[in-house]
Amino acid sequence: MLALRLTRGSHPAVQLRRLLVAVASAGTGFLLLCTLGYAMGHPDSPAAAALRLGWCATPLAATVYFAVAVARTDPATRPRPGLSAIGLGPGRLMAISATTTALACTLGSMLALLFFLHLRGDLTGMPFDGAAAEFLASDQPLPLPAALTLLALVPLTASVAVALALRPRDLRPASEKGPARSYGRFGVQGRPDRRETFGAYGRFGAHLRAGTRGGGPEAEPAEQPAQTEQSEGAHPTAHDPSRPPAPREAPRGLPWGIAVLAAGLAVEAYANRTRDGGGLSLPGGLADGPASVLAGWVLTAIGLALAGPGLTHLCGRLLQSVGPGALRLLAGRVLMEEATRIGRPLGVVCAVASGGFAMTALYDADAPAFGPLTTLGLLLVTGCTVATLLTAALEAKHARADTTAALLRLGAPATMLRSAAALRAGALLALFLPLTLFVAELAALPLAGR
Repeated sequence: MLALRLTRGSHPAVQLRRLLVAVASAGTGFLLLCTLGYAMGHPDSPAAAALRLGWCATPLAATVYFAVAVARTDPATRPRPGLSAIGLGPGRLMAISATTTALACTLGSMLALLFFLHLRGDLTGMPFDGAAAEFLASDQPLPLPAALTLLALVPLTASVAVALALRPRDLRPASEKGPARSYGRFGVQGRPDRRETFGAYGRFGAHLRAGTRGGGPEAEPAEQPAQTEQSEGAHPTAHDPSRPPAPREAPRGLPWGIAVLAAGLAVEAYANRTRDGGGLSLPGGLADGPASVLAGWVLTAIGLALAGPGLTHLCGRLLQSVGPGALRLLAGRVLMEEATRIGRPLGVVCAVASGGFAMTALYDADAPAFGPLTTLGLLLVTGCTVATLLTAALEAKHARADTTAALLRLGAPATMLRSAAALRAGALLALFLPLTLFVAELAALPLAGR
């Protein structure tokens, strides 16, 4: 009930993002139901039905990724002073986020089921003169348990992913966490590992001073300082609002991302030399090729996603090189600060764009046009990844709202802030666009017969 009340009383922009999650869930659920209909209509082709189900994994992953991004920017579940006193601690807020995500995805799944039943003719008769009967199996009864199982994949996976992404974590450095603690009988009372001398406990409040130096629970005063309320869109796991943010170090995923990307390209090159292996039937009139091409594409996408934060941080560092002015310094520092938040969605968009460019280059003009299901899958993956990137950019904007307000109070012109934003966008485009084209060209080589 609390999750429903928070959902109903949210800002219209937040409601729009949740509605987009429901739409993405509806599209993915419809693809899964169409796969079930194809398996029912073609019982003699289990391999083709399994391959169609495997292709649904990409829209499912994109939908879950978008749902996690929307849950991170939900202002209804950010910590506020006094919420822990009424039982709304970090764990409870995480559960509310997971429940809200499950509600939005369940709504989309139910819409997909209603539309699928309408197309089958179970509700109002067969529409479109039966043109979609191939993947609907309208002449057979629909197995409801199998349909509900497929529809439950999106809400269950999305809610579990949100719970794992927003789980409470102690973000303090190891030097501030204090010594390890041992617990008394039945775990009721904790005590520090260091033994105190006789009379030290009651002498001039020495237990408070010792606890403060050790960082134990005894050091915590009765009244906690009020936390600075975060701006809309920032999630408590992003930073600790009770302290000023420390300078962030460079993301450590760039070497791993480059290694995985190189491994994916090597697998694709090896697949080009061994074209006598198992065939891979690509959707929508694309060329067939070895099955290892799919593994190479997956490794390439993972490598770009891992390398995205490091490349964004590198882009910000390059902006500040060779005697930077105030504009370049501001743009570069923002890119370095937001490298992790923006870099990973940007790497995923780069991977999707390179895959789309490779598919376009491999399209056979003599083959039939893309089918409706292939078009829907491409729209889902592209739309979810782009929406995730825009959501991450909005989260970054709200996270640095205090910094922007401080710059305006100090007399910085608004045109300089807009110029810095344009400079950041141009720098990212100049780095990621050639990388996308290069990876797409290499990804298309194994199936192009060059």
